[in-house]
Amino acid sequence: MEKEIRPLKLQQVKVTDPLFGHYINKVSEVMLVHQWKALNDELEGTDPTGCIKNFRIAAGLQEGERQGVVFLDTDLYKWIESAAYCIAIGSGTQFEGKIDQVIDILEKAQEKDGYLNTYFQITAPEKKWTNLVEGHELYTSGHMIEAAVAYALATGKEKFLQIAMRNADLICRVFGTKKGQIPGVPGHEEIELALIKLYRWTRDDKYLKQADYFVRQRGTAPNYLQNEIDGRKNPEFFPEFRNYSMKYAQAEKPPVEQTEAEGHAVRAMYLYSAMADLAKWQQDKEMEKACDRLWDNMVGKRMYITGGIGSSGFLECFTTDYDLPNSTNYCETCASVGMMMFGQRMAALKKNASYYDTVERVLYNTILAAMNLEGDRYFYVNPLEMIPQFCTENTYMDHVKPVRQKWFSVACCPPNLARTLASLSQYLYACDEKGIYINQFISSTLSVDNSGREIFVELKSALLTDGTVDIRISTLQATDIRIRVPAYAKDMEIALDGEKFSYIADNNYAVIALKGGKHRIELNMGVHPRFVAADHNVRADAGKVAVMHGPMVYCLEEADNGQNLSDIYVDTDANLLKGKAYEEFPGEVPAIEYEGYRVKSVGIEDGSLYGEARFTKKPVKIRAVPYAFWNNRGIGEMEVWQNISI
Repeated sequence: MEKEIRPLKLQQVKVTDPLFGHYINKVSEVMLVHQWKALNDELEGTDPTGCIKNFRIAAGLQEGERQGVVFLDTDLYKWIESAAYCIAIGSGTQFEGKIDQVIDILEKAQEKDGYLNTYFQITAPEKKWTNLVEGHELYTSGHMIEAAVAYALATGKEKFLQIAMRNADLICRVFGTKKGQIPGVPGHEEIELALIKLYRWTRDDKYLKQADYFVRQRGTAPNYLQNEIDGRKNPEFFPEFRNYSMKYAQAEKPPVEQTEAEGHAVRAMYLYSAMADLAKWQQDKEMEKACDRLWDNMVGKRMYITGGIGSSGFLECFTTDYDLPNSTNYCETCASVGMMMFGQRMAALKKNASYYDTVERVLYNTILAAMNLEGDRYFYVNPLEMIPQFCTENTYMDHVKPVRQKWFSVACCPPNLARTLASLSQYLYACDEKGIYINQFISSTLSVDNSGREIFVELKSALLTDGTVDIRISTLQATDIRIRVPAYAKDMEIALDGEKFSYIADNNYAVIALKGGKHRIELNMGVHPRFVAADHNVRADAGKVAVMHGPMVYCLEEADNGQNLSDIYVDTDANLLKGKAYEEFPGEVPAIEYEGYRVKSVGIEDGSLYGEARFTKKPVKIRAVPYAFWNNRGIGEMEVWQNISI
């Protein structure tokens, strides 16, 4: 195949950005320490997880009963993956000893044939591979493989990788259509991504073929997952699966035939990401067209302005086109992580920068909002409107929390956040045999020997303040620099070595052919705060606008604008002014200030709920802050979409 667009090694990039640097530093300084305590049942104020303990029991090093959800093992694997990325970027050496000790336990726990899963080894050894719908065995193996590859890349140590490969080899033997194999697929996709990563590490075709099998077998007749459900009658682990649908598992039809983003949003993102990988590695045009359809449906009709996906609080699912409620939505953090993964792979597959617009939208909004500034509290669900007193238990709002949580019984989101932030540089740059791609405008440095070209890049971004980016490049030989032209930068100007540079966008990249030597590229994005409306089919946002500045979505908070934010109306002709940044927020990101009105009902008699339609309208000054920072100043109301005054 032709030379691929590939991310750079984490060691080759250093993020210096004051905004994202803050969060990346929190991964090693706070998040991994906090999460390690949770994994070892040492986190005060939370129930014991039993995670590390389960592995010790499986290894015969401790007695007891297994604790936690069936896929609890993955919390450890994602923690190792996150720590590996921190080691790679130079901030996680303190975790290496802990990881090596855990790997020794994993080696003792692994069975001779390669099997490793604490639930089925300790609690139900006779049920291995019998409940692919709910058991998460393949999902769990996938996260183990991804962690093992990350650790080998970061340290050069391959003991964990050998453990993971023995497990992967077992999976290749067990699953397939040959005599004696199980013609099954995972209920929760993930193993596909992991096998492709293992293929890239080993170049052993069997792993790529196994990933391809899991994708292509899905949704075919006879439908393995449906037959499992029919034979079991009742759910074994998850009571909510009583009305399990093949759409929920993206298994109603083969993935290459699917046209709409459906079912559990996280599962969908992992499947679609693997499909994009397979389309690229196997030059599979049928798979590529399926990815195109699914991406277009999701981004064009089923995605929130923040980049969040999965609007249903029931089963964490996509629903239907334009169904995007703001206060009851789910938008699981893990789904946003998966969205970034899918977007990155689509950009590499299509060689088109436009996919990074969506990656950027997700990164600047849902990903940052999912954790607090200190790095020790997390959102699982990411609403776009919050009235704290309405978020009551055992109601339709039970899934929405008015404040970030210390930990979760299903704790997939915190380690997923950690591994995403620790490996953020993979989304900033890429390369091919001709040169470097600049995909995000986040202050950073890059040093790489690319196809014999030694290249050094220093990028200083003021995207969120004045819309400018300064790029200094040193290269010994001629090289191409491809710079993403964001959709919001309609009038982007480029200066090369002090002279205006006229460019023609190629797949939404501005291409600059540099000669050897030192060069300076200056970008002016023409970024200003703006009002944004939704398609008129999004009923929840009819008659409303949101405020954006560059890729950042803004919101109103009670702390700035008082209670009853729904009383506030804005004139879309109002001037949006950049205000002073809050000192407690990183990155010097400005607040946005503008004029509006409070419309209050005054025709209601005391004690009545309804009455005469009489209103007062008073001018108010409105202050909006980045959605990324909401709920860092106490509990209060929040809204993204605001009423318009006509």
